[in-house]
Amino acid sequence: MINSLAKRRLEKGEVVIGTFVKFASANLVEMIGLAGFDFIIIDTEHANFTHGEVEDLIRAAQLVGMSAIVRTSDAGEATILHALDSGASGVQVPSLSSAAEAGAVIRRAKYHPLGERGWAPGCRAGDYAYTPAKTYIEQANRDTLIAVHVENARMAADIDALCALDQLDVAFIGTGDLSQSLGHPGEPDHPDVAKVVDEVVAACARAGKHYGVVASSPDGLKAWVGRGARYIAWQSDMVMYKNALKAAMDKVAPFRVGRGEV
Repeated sequence: MINSLAKRRLEKGEVVIGTFVKFASANLVEMIGLAGFDFIIIDTEHANFTHGEVEDLIRAAQLVGMSAIVRTSDAGEATILHALDSGASGVQVPSLSSAAEAGAVIRRAKYHPLGERGWAPGCRAGDYAYTPAKTYIEQANRDTLIAVHVENARMAADIDALCALDQLDVAFIGTGDLSQSLGHPGEPDHPDVAKVVDEVVAACARAGKHYGVVASSPDGLKAWVGRGARYIAWQSDMVMYKNALKAAMDKVAPFRVGRGEV
């Protein structure tokens, strides 16, 4: 019970567009899928979700044929297992500092012979054991997407080794945290940050490895795709909801006649 749409399209070299999900709303996830997004990234690093809520969001994404990636809060074995056993299409792991740490993530996310993931035959991802174990394990190893963040100077310096990891699908460039790591907090466009990003992009191109980014404007999205990015996180549900509310209020506010000063 794993939706591998995003991974399959990436393997064909297609651009896949998703968004970060910070609201625990299955209805909103369904609407995101019906709008045409390829995937969501359930943000358990920066938003508050229970394990049950994450599973419900994954279920909602599957209902509308959309992949559901979980951005984990850490790289722990149990954290990765909770996401994947719930049926997530993959994990996106932040706060790593070396290719060796990324290799450990892959081992925790893949079954033998690709890794050492613990096997729970009755998990949701395995169709509650209705799917034969051997079939499920082969599907999970084939279809699970693995993305790791490149968001600090140490990981960026180890980018060639990271790109050499066969089972890594996406190196996700986090320019916000990278700017902090390089001594320019809040300045993702600083020349020092841009230089490191260029080096990461070049390393991914040399290795034939996909990289991902956040895009928040059409021009920015066009530029990233032109540079070879194929895994795009378009804003977040929270940002899009906020923007829609602000746009609506800008339209209706002039009609609030008769309101006195408080």
